[in-house]
Amino acid sequence: MPAPVILDGRIVRLEPLAPHHVPGLVAAAAALDGQAGFTLVPHGEQEARTYVFQAEAAQLAGSALAFAIVTGGDDCVVGATRFTRLDYWQGPLTWPLSAEPMAALPGGAIPDAVEIGNTWLIPAVRGGRVNLESKLLLLTHAFESWGVRRVTLRADARNQRSRAAIERLGAVSDGVRRAHSRGLDGAVRDTAFYSILHDEWAGVRSRILDQLAARAAHAPLIPPTAESLRPLAYRR
Repeated sequence: MPAPVILDGRIVRLEPLAPHHVPGLVAAAAALDGQAGFTLVPHGEQEARTYVFQAEAAQLAGSALAFAIVTGGDDCVVGATRFTRLDYWQGPLTWPLSAEPMAALPGGAIPDAVEIGNTWLIPAVRGGRVNLESKLLLLTHAFESWGVRRVTLRADARNQRSRAAIERLGAVSDGVRRAHSRGLDGAVRDTAFYSILHDEWAGVRSRILDQLAARAAHAPLIPPTAESLRPLAYRR
């Protein structure tokens, strides 16, 4: 399984999700005034504790690596994200295929492909530098530390805001899988898939950096509407 890691940026820090983030998650979820539309968000302390427990279990199983998104200036939890669906390729394939069971993954094993998802943010920082830098940190770690060959991103096909954000990164559409799964609202949903390949990473990285630079002089990182988060947010 990949080792947990703190990813430090200029304006945000991604910390492996842990019990001490629970108060910050509770405060951030309260700022949403309901679910984040198409993404599961934990509301209340018990849900937040369960959310963290399940994330830690997934990390131990080697199936996901979840992060709290924390603002660098004031240690305010403003959301969460994760690496998920870690894919370990086997090959080259030989014939006949072996009937022997696969050996357990060694500690510290790194994936060949991975998905970034389960991301949610408070409204005050959506569509700005927080999401851009979070994606930059995750993509940099995936491509440059792990050396993955592909990063996948997906969105409920109805979620135009998330799809537009993914497309702005420079991810390539892989199409829409119809009747793919059941959404949080109970409806059978179509899912839009996107990917970034290793050979495309340099161009995507430049694109994200350009967008960050263009927005650097705009609105403050945490607008006044998010001040209520700070008394409850996790602080180191």
